[in-house]
Amino acid sequence: FLSVTEDLVRRRAEHNNCEIFSLEEISLHQQEIEKLEHLDKWCRDLKILYLQNNLIPKIENVGKLKKLEYLNVALNNIERIENLEGCEELKKLDLTANFIGELSSIASLKCNIHLEELFLLGNPCTEFEGYRQFVVATLHQLKYLDSKEIERSERIKALQNYPEVKWKIREQERAYLLKRAREKEESQRRMQERKDKKQKQMDSELGFDSPESPQEKPNQAEGDGGQERCITVENDEEDRRFWEEPTPYTPESRLETHRYIEEKRRARDNIRESKKKEKPLWTLVTAEGKVLNVNVPKLHFSLKDDEENNQIILDLAVYRHLDTSLLDVDVQPTYIRVLVKGKPFQLVLPEEVKPDSSSAKRSQTTGHLVVIMPKAKEIILAKQNVSGSIKHSDCNTQQKTSRSGQVEKLEVDPSKYSFPDVTKIIQEKQRTGQGPIKLQPQKFTEVKKSCVDFENNEDV
Repeated sequence: FLSVTEDLVRRRAEHNNCEIFSLEEISLHQQEIEKLEHLDKWCRDLKILYLQNNLIPKIENVGKLKKLEYLNVALNNIERIENLEGCEELKKLDLTANFIGELSSIASLKCNIHLEELFLLGNPCTEFEGYRQFVVATLHQLKYLDSKEIERSERIKALQNYPEVKWKIREQERAYLLKRAREKEESQRRMQERKDKKQKQMDSELGFDSPESPQEKPNQAEGDGGQERCITVENDEEDRRFWEEPTPYTPESRLETHRYIEEKRRARDNIRESKKKEKPLWTLVTAEGKVLNVNVPKLHFSLKDDEENNQIILDLAVYRHLDTSLLDVDVQPTYIRVLVKGKPFQLVLPEEVKPDSSSAKRSQTTGHLVVIMPKAKEIILAKQNVSGSIKHSDCNTQQKTSRSGQVEKLEVDPSKYSFPDVTKIIQEKQRTGQGPIKLQPQKFTEVKKSCVDFENNEDV
């Protein structure tokens, strides 16, 4: 059965910052509670308590709520008024639409001297002859009964006829209690029959699962679909019988209906979960080993090639308020895979990257997932750039060193490269263009020897 839990109380105490020790008002309606407990220990300062539309069969564990002023337990399975003597400040009690048949149990409310309003509409006791007169004569402190004011003349008249009305109420109570005993027996018998029937169905299903002959096994797959349809038809027929069967409105039938609905809901949830498990997996890599681009979560993304920093950046627009624990990032040299709540996002990269040096982070403003993946060719590209820059800037570096008079140290070993000697080039130009005078006569003599018709004209 379901009872009041601390987690439930804290969730319903949001208006009090989830603090339960200082809670003064709480609403626990429609929570399928079957037992009332713990509130008298956790919430001692409660003044207003809503417990309507649950499955509570008995008022209990509220006697220590000394400050309680309003208790609403309408639409439950309560059959007797009890255990409210300790609620000293109780002013309003709502017991609408319960199963109170022991009207004499209202005598326990005589201790609640501040009780002014009482609601008993929809209970079997309201059909008793003399019901209102008995309540008015028993509880002198009441001012309103079932939303109707109690006048002084009405109370005087009820007190005058109290002995006679009390005897009538007792006789009607005995008759009602005998009727309730028969209803309980009938309910137990009906529940036992339903339980036996369900056991037979389970046994028959187990019989179908027994070892089959080799001739019957090939036909098993063909019969699975028909068997599922038969089960669906049987369930529909069972539902129709359950809801069309005439049943008295009793605490047992109300509880039985609730459990039947809960059982059907769990069965539907189990079927839904099994279908989710049977769902085929997404194809991320083909049989030939080709990696596919997949975007099952249907998220926007951008892939940027940062050549300046020699890296690839993926910006995936995941949901802003999505918990980071629901993200799983897997970087491979040629592709990246991100699981968003189990749904895969996979993208083939234009170049190889280094998974070990990659990093992933979430944006604190947009919530986007940013994955930075350095390229694998970083070292090779760096060497090429260095050598090219050296070749193109040979002359510039020599000029700068000659101007500054300081030797510039290069990162690359100079012995691996050949540089022209600028000083030798200048000396050769001086020898050929502006050589010493003593060398010129030798050249001219050689010309004279070689040329017979040579004429030395000084004017020329």
